[in-house]
Amino acid sequence: MNKILMTYKTSNIIVLLLFVSMIFVMPSAQAQQDSQYTQYMYNTHSVNPAYAGSRGSLSIMGVYRNQWVGLDGAPKTLNFAMHSPIGIKGVGLGLGFVSDQIGPTSESMVTADFSYTITLENELKLAFGMKGGLAIWDMDPTKLNIYNPNDYNLRQENTSSPVIGSGIYLYTPKWYIGLSTPNILETQYYDDVKVSVASEKTHFYLIGGYVFTLNPNLKLKPAILAKAVVGAPLALDFSANALINENLTLGLAYRLDAAVSALAGFQITDQMMIGYAYDYDTTSLGNYNSGSHEVFLRFELGTRLKAKVNPRFF
Repeated sequence: MNKILMTYKTSNIIVLLLFVSMIFVMPSAQAQQDSQYTQYMYNTHSVNPAYAGSRGSLSIMGVYRNQWVGLDGAPKTLNFAMHSPIGIKGVGLGLGFVSDQIGPTSESMVTADFSYTITLENELKLAFGMKGGLAIWDMDPTKLNIYNPNDYNLRQENTSSPVIGSGIYLYTPKWYIGLSTPNILETQYYDDVKVSVASEKTHFYLIGGYVFTLNPNLKLKPAILAKAVVGAPLALDFSANALINENLTLGLAYRLDAAVSALAGFQITDQMMIGYAYDYDTTSLGNYNSGSHEVFLRFELGTRLKAKVNPRFF
């Protein structure tokens, strides 16, 4: 009994620490720079390495996002990731590739993830994760309408930098909460030029959700994603998805002061799921574009633990 009480107290302390971290880290957090996803609830691995292996199978995920369609130079993002447990108790590994294009700049990132999970109670698990990799950033001034072609500050730039990230992820079959930073390193470009310096800042992510079983054929999952970076307002994404007959997912999302979204997903087979999201801009920028489109495709190879009886909704 004492052991059970100690474990219970430990798990509650961890939950409290996660929320305290949110309170102190988020407000202390230049513009949002990391890739943005509406279907973040299916793409946790891209922002939190501790998620690697948590689904109990080899999970392969591809996401393509075309943001602000019709606006010249708008962001386009391709994300490919795979992760799996490896047979060593508690250990999960993952690989990720992200290609981002925004105006005259592009960034490609290749990363590897390591996670270690411990069981706190029967179904309560806590995972710790680390991410490492390489990012290559390119600026091509020929894609711009340059007033002065001899402007030194608009020269071709190609820079590579290391990526180091970390995260923690606490979850059960019904709920989850995670705190992470995909890259703790800050990188500057054009840093030998005194007139203008471009830089990437450390981003912090808090993600969480809860699954309500309304009846045997209907589950509802509200979720939230908070993103913070130094010098920018706190970004908040809220969503609610309904899983119908374990096959069809329909949902709505709201990005604070930015966009409203509609989401849909379909479990084609036990191993394959496809999803789509459409964003409508609620800012003045919405007058100059026709919205954002995002599609994803997920394959899961092997058998997840208890997957046939009680599939994870996240």
